Amino acid sequence: MSPILIRRVYPEDRHEWLRMRMLLWPNHNDAEMLAEMDEFLSAPDATPVFIAQRENGKLGGFLEGGTRKYADGCDTSPVGYIEGWYVDEDLRLIGIGRLLVNAMEDWVRHQSLTEIGSDTWLENQPSITAHQRLGFSIKERLAHFAKKLD
Repeated sequence: MSPILIRRVYPEDRHEWLRMRMLLWPNHNDAEMLAEMDEFLSAPDATPVFIAQRENGKLGGFLEGGTRKYADGCDTSPVGYIEGWYVDEDLRLIGIGRLLVNAMEDWVRHQSLTEIGSDTWLENQPSITAHQRLGFSIKERLAHFAKKLD
């Protein structure tokens, strides 16, 4: 496998970053995604984005993070939080996801925080497995309900 560089996102990464975000969250449109990306880019010290860059310069993964006042299952406040985490299929299961999470963990430690939270859908077993392999433990399971009122 070619070397992968884990680094912070650059504004010129927008096109490939958007491609990967659309694969992770396909029910959103480009305008929504670009607005969120602008928010991340406008506050890189508070909302870090880590990128996995292939040897050819193309991107193959990202992790968007930040802090939250609290996170379900965490005991401290505030906590670091993984807001989005994606690795292209051809780079999965070879440690790229771990490198992205390690970068986020280093950032969280640099903020003098001692916990990091994350979430995924109940049916997303690959994500659950990836989190558990990296030392995360399931703290709660949740179903969201809604009811339309007349």
